[in-house]
Amino acid sequence: MDTKLTLSFDKEVIEKAKGFAEANGLSLSRLVEYLLRKSTSREYKSIEDFPVSEWLMTLMEGPVTYTTKPRSNKELRAEAQEYKKASKNNSQA
Repeated sequence: MDTKLTLSFDKEVIEKAKGFAEANGLSLSRLVEYLLRKSTSREYKSIEDFPVSEWLMTLMEGPVTYTTKPRSNKELRAEAQEYKKASKNNSQA
């Protein structure tokens, strides 16, 4: 079931992403959905693990730079617990 979501992006990024999606036979919504689905799959633990640099280079100019803030052990444990809960709930559904 589709759910509406409002996001804000730089106008130039949106225009380039729309062109990329159209060139690949996708709507911008489906492109974003695909990227979110891939990024939240079990195989990726952080943004650095997610191989989107080639896609991002298509959508923007210049090298890709990921900026992540350092997280405390407490934050990492809480995230791991939430992930386990979500995984357990999804497997029971």
